[in-house]
Amino acid sequence: MGKNAGAHIVWDWNGTLFHDNDAIIGATNAAFAELGLAPITIEQYRTLYCVPVPKFYERLLGRLPTDAEWELMDVTFHRYYSEHRGRCALTEGATELLAGWRSAGRSQSILSMYGHEDLVPLVRGFGIEAHFIRVDGRTGPSGGSKAEHMVRHLASLDTVDPARTVVIGDAADDAVAALHVGARAVLYTGGSHSRASLEEAGVPVVDTLAEAVVEAERLAA
Repeated sequence: MGKNAGAHIVWDWNGTLFHDNDAIIGATNAAFAELGLAPITIEQYRTLYCVPVPKFYERLLGRLPTDAEWELMDVTFHRYYSEHRGRCALTEGATELLAGWRSAGRSQSILSMYGHEDLVPLVRGFGIEAHFIRVDGRTGPSGGSKAEHMVRHLASLDTVDPARTVVIGDAADDAVAALHVGARAVLYTGGSHSRASLEEAGVPVVDTLAEAVVEAERLAA
């Protein structure tokens, strides 16, 4: 098939396909409590959140966390999140959009900064794994950027042309990762970032996944 197989979407998971805002904010506040920080609202989170994650904590602490503080908060965050993710569902309309993109003969994959060993069974549990030609979660330490992970992800997809690839995510870092590999990006406002912060990335910003798919079709044409 070569590098001309057509349009491809790389989906983000957390906050994009997986509507886990409640688990994320609860886990964040559990982590904050370890350092005596006051809890924040989802609106504050979406205004302040950034990658790499230690910079997000710096915005709240007034300084970067120490290595020991970061490790404590990271462990607490993931423990709480694992306990509460089961209450979360796919974003409205996601299943139908995935099926529609696949039935049109186009390909799609997932690249997430959520740990790979946790991500794969979660995707499988929703019964959507067959829609993707590859599902990759983070390997190695948490807290970094998606860009280098995106390089490895696309390199593993022999039939995918970065120039006809669109990354759909909920964070400015998704746009950075797309640019890093020569792909395009569409950012969705339903996850971790506010619309204002997403618009700073200079890529299309949409309020629904359906709109994101329409934009992906346009960008990858």
